[in-house]
Amino acid sequence: MLTEWKRRRAFQRVKPGDGRPLKRFRWWQMFLGRALLHLQLTGDDGSQAVYSVDVRHQGDREDGVVRAQLYRDGRHHAVSKVPAVFPVEGGAIEVATTGVGVKRCHYAAADGTERQLIPDPKSAEGRRARLEREHPSVSRSIGVVSIVMLIVGVSLNLLQILEPVSRIPPIAGNLGVFVSPIHLPLWLNVALGLGAALASTERALRLRYHWLLDAGGN
Repeated sequence: MLTEWKRRRAFQRVKPGDGRPLKRFRWWQMFLGRALLHLQLTGDDGSQAVYSVDVRHQGDREDGVVRAQLYRDGRHHAVSKVPAVFPVEGGAIEVATTGVGVKRCHYAAADGTERQLIPDPKSAEGRRARLEREHPSVSRSIGVVSIVMLIVGVSLNLLQILEPVSRIPPIAGNLGVFVSPIHLPLWLNVALGLGAALASTERALRLRYHWLLDAGGN
């Protein structure tokens, strides 16, 4: 959840939309980094509205900046750079991304409760969610493999980074030089890096994020 200071800054970045219609999700767009999630809200007067958050991870064509586009009942309602906070009925929609996908897209109600927006069924996030519903054991296995790959990647990176850092004169003079017991060949380092990137991408499809594990895979 965003801090109050970050929330205020995010509110200031929100710009009004232009009313254009929401384009439906095409299956091939999941390979181009498009995420589309939906939320249905009921106002105090009983009226209902459907909000959609559209994010292109590659950034806008004009300037390359990653923005969250908010649609209300299929019409462009607002836009903001990420991380974004859009005020809506009874709370706000919070959107945050990483280099590999969406790490947060939640409705935060004024009473403190939260719920994640529902991925569009045709999107990569929606297909991953369907796998979790229809084949939970397979989904859990994939999730465990992702975590293991990230832990291995982060651990090996730390071991290899510690040695050159420990050779810095002030550190070496006070703590000594750390000699890493592991020295991996280039091809294995590349393979582990690709594995960590795939693992972070898989977790992003489930909107899972941990500052240590996933930051190392981005």
